[in-house]
Amino acid sequence: MKILVTGAKGFVGKNLCAQLNALKEGKDHRFPDLAVDEVFEYDIDSTPEELDRYCAEADFVFNLAGVNRPENPEDFKKGNFGFASQLLDTLKKHSNRCPVMLSSSIQATLIGRYAGHPYGESKKAGEELFFDYSKETGAKVLVYRFPNLFGKWCRPNYNSAVATFCNNMANDLPIQVNDPSVELELLYIDDLVDEMLAALQGNEHHCEFDGVDTVLTTEGRYCAAPHTHKVTLGQIVELLEQFKAQPQTLVIPEIPEGSFAKALYSTYLSYLPKEKVSFPLKMNVDPRGSFTELVKSANVGQVSINISKPGITKGEHWHNTKWEFFIVVAGHGKIQQRKLGTDEIIEFEVSGDKIEAVHMLPGYTHNIINLSDTEDLVTVMYCNECFDSNRPDTFGEKVCNSI
Repeated sequence: MKILVTGAKGFVGKNLCAQLNALKEGKDHRFPDLAVDEVFEYDIDSTPEELDRYCAEADFVFNLAGVNRPENPEDFKKGNFGFASQLLDTLKKHSNRCPVMLSSSIQATLIGRYAGHPYGESKKAGEELFFDYSKETGAKVLVYRFPNLFGKWCRPNYNSAVATFCNNMANDLPIQVNDPSVELELLYIDDLVDEMLAALQGNEHHCEFDGVDTVLTTEGRYCAAPHTHKVTLGQIVELLEQFKAQPQTLVIPEIPEGSFAKALYSTYLSYLPKEKVSFPLKMNVDPRGSFTELVKSANVGQVSINISKPGITKGEHWHNTKWEFFIVVAGHGKIQQRKLGTDEIIEFEVSGDKIEAVHMLPGYTHNIINLSDTEDLVTVMYCNECFDSNRPDTFGEKVCNSI
């Protein structure tokens, strides 16, 4: 399949082309039945000759070209309607009736606060142009009215509040929110690209509109990505403040699969300046080695790394409810545990050459011993709860008197 993407250098175009090229190069195996042979990337700096050739050969067209903020309002129609006419005329010239997707906007509903705006009017005109083209030629037309989009590579200080907020928060710039209660409907770029790849296979989702609300229906005139998020500006800012504080708190906010928080966190990270990509961790160092907390979570505990010098024993304590995994990743050591009130000791010889996880059981005093005379013992430690100095749940007691 040969695919033409217009507006290939824009936010959506870059993300779509990256995924299409990954499919073409055999790097994405999620769509085994989707064969991409060529990706034609067309943008404002492309030539008319290139557009002519692409329209002659394309098996599917994604028309993402458009104007959002021109200096002259009249350029809305020129950029959104004019190019669409040129594209369709070129397809007709070559009698190419391949499916064509149009990226429109929810502002094309022309109701409420959008009524009479030249951007919305140009988008609405473009939609009708495509529907008329379908009637005339019999070509399949897919018209998507996008809500607010966000994700990596979205241009800040342009037409996305999320991009602006992420960029400014990541770069220590001020943000302005006049009304935190304002709610946005947001579509994450990965969810949009997944929908567009589904459309390539004839599995697009159809919809109608109840005002500006999308109503999915198999008989709908329009198309839509089925998964969007409705969040307030205040909620967005609150999450971004948590993300920004993570290098200090080490707390990873809750980011469930499919959640807005997960998508926003990935988006925020994509705006970090290079000096913030890495950050120092507090190493608690003493003659025995070091202990460093890596990450924490409000509900599922924390991960730390422990380094023991040659011949050193650490631990010699027990917990009531707290439990841990000890995972030796370098060196050679031994883990010992003894159930309180008994003399029976269970032992595990551990090594970075054979990585395994060992439970530290509640009610068992335990230790970890570096058996090497020359090498450090490096252990990744997971604990089911974050350390609370007011309630440490840690009580000293040797595993055996010979240690």
